[in-house]
Amino acid sequence: MTPFEAVILGIIQGLTEFIPVSSSAHLKFIPMLLGWEDPGLAFTAVIQIGTWVASVIYFWGDIVRLSRAFFVDLSQGKPFRSPESRLAWFIIVGTIPIVVAGLALKEYIQGPWRSNYVIASSMIGLALILLLAEWMTRRRAVGKGLYQIGLTETLVVGLAQMLALVPGSSRSGVTITAGLFAGLSRETAARFSFLLSLSAVLGAGLYQLYKERDALLSSRSNVLNLSIATVVSGIVGYASIAILLAFLRRNTTMVFIVYRIALGLTLLGLLYRGVLKP
Repeated sequence: MTPFEAVILGIIQGLTEFIPVSSSAHLKFIPMLLGWEDPGLAFTAVIQIGTWVASVIYFWGDIVRLSRAFFVDLSQGKPFRSPESRLAWFIIVGTIPIVVAGLALKEYIQGPWRSNYVIASSMIGLALILLLAEWMTRRRAVGKGLYQIGLTETLVVGLAQMLALVPGSSRSGVTITAGLFAGLSRETAARFSFLLSLSAVLGAGLYQLYKERDALLSSRSNVLNLSIATVVSGIVGYASIAILLAFLRRNTTMVFIVYRIALGLTLLGLLYRGVLKP
């Protein structure tokens, strides 16, 4: 990998991590189309730390408010007293399913699920499910706000987040879709998705960095490229969060649905013609 490639991969990660189009899919097939080597699962997971930092910075006020309420109410023996502490508990509960599933299914995640056929199918499949969620959302007058989220909504989104382990599904895509099914507004679904991702993304990145440290940190150039991609992904990712939230206040997710279907069909066509390897 060259520093130029690292910059491009960082931009791809930052642009696609928060919108429902799957960053892992783009980091897999774009290098293949450009004739670059597959950066690999470990590299992809580690540079997500850059977008994780972007999330922390962007939602710092929410994080501080929720953390303070969580510990204050817990210390007073009333852990669910305030809306903020309840939301903090729900974020913890909603994170558990993907942690358990990630550990249980790691052999599939690192192996057969990285197939380009799986990625293409996931792109199209989730787009159709998101289309159904959009149809249901349009039939509702008003969606629920962030502090109206309860245990039911948390479990729906948290369980759906497990599907993010399948490349091409998109972590933000499955959680936003589940949030819409659970009655959340589009902006609330996206905001809850981002807050829910903080622990899972950081954990996955640190786990892969530790597990694959010998390869990722084997040379000065590897360290440099990993650092470049991570920093670039964080800078681009911060802007992506603001743009997406502003977009969802006024628009539907239809543009992402169309993009996912078109890209999925394109990938299937390239696989059929042998331009891409399975």
